[in-house]
Amino acid sequence: MTNITTKFLGLELKSPVVVSSSGLTKSVESLKEMESYGAGAVILKSLFEEQINVEAGRLISQSHDYPEAEDYIRGYAKHNSVDEYLKLIRDAKANVKIPVIASINCVSSKDWTGFAKKIQDAGADALELNINIIPQNGNVESLNIESKYYDIVEKVLEEIDIPLAVKIGPHFTNIMRLVKQLQFRGVKAVTLFNRFYEPEINIDKMEMVSASVFSKDTDIRHSLRWVGMVSGSIKNIEIAASTGIHDGGAVVKQLLAGAQVAQVCSVLYKKGAKQIKILNDEVKTWMQEHNFENIEDFRGKMSWENIPDSQIYMRSQFMKYFSSVE
Repeated sequence: MTNITTKFLGLELKSPVVVSSSGLTKSVESLKEMESYGAGAVILKSLFEEQINVEAGRLISQSHDYPEAEDYIRGYAKHNSVDEYLKLIRDAKANVKIPVIASINCVSSKDWTGFAKKIQDAGADALELNINIIPQNGNVESLNIESKYYDIVEKVLEEIDIPLAVKIGPHFTNIMRLVKQLQFRGVKAVTLFNRFYEPEINIDKMEMVSASVFSKDTDIRHSLRWVGMVSGSIKNIEIAASTGIHDGGAVVKQLLAGAQVAQVCSVLYKKGAKQIKILNDEVKTWMQEHNFENIEDFRGKMSWENIPDSQIYMRSQFMKYFSSVE
């Protein structure tokens, strides 16, 4: 019998399909629906450090006559946001049986890291840090930017005992070294990759707008190379593949490259939670056609270390290999 159970962050998952952090995971009702269609785990909508700071700034600006109250207001905004998030964790744990992973979207290692312990105490099975630091100063060395990632991780790990995953973007000079450094500090898994807000310009109105927030199925190319390379060269760290996973074939590709799980989001917005069952069924069908009983029978078979021509992962010059294309 085909078995699609897997392990991720020390947790037993009935499916490799994990619902990533988004508006789809901000209510218990939605989480229960995801579970009913076979999700292996859910990652709750992120607690945003920047959003908390913006809210604190708004409240402070309204209290300009009382500057001595600034610290109190800033603390209130933080704790109020966190309390709502802790309630979501507790309610989720009380209503679904699949693993519940909390998420923090962060850009610094300031005092908010102390909230990680409260997230653990609320019952979260694991924590995913979604870190995106955009360099704005051309005088800052690249290593200084990466050090901020390590600083955040170290401070959070001082607070928690539950497994920690870090969700990163693809724009690093040396992703392999970054992952190794995260693993060295105690990170159990990396999610490859973030999907960021992208600005767009409306040339008719001459104003800044948001580009589409949803991924396309072709976006899997952004992560597939690095899933295969990281899984094939760095041991003892798990990988969650993310972005561009719209069908069961894409899930299989990421598992073949070496991922433990595949995070999905855009396809659920477009087609509904029922798509989770379709993805699971498509993975099972592929496994049956290829005579695999368990995911471990084929996980990583197409990683960097397991294919005859591993240099294919290193190729970057398109025309060098497809010179016949005009």
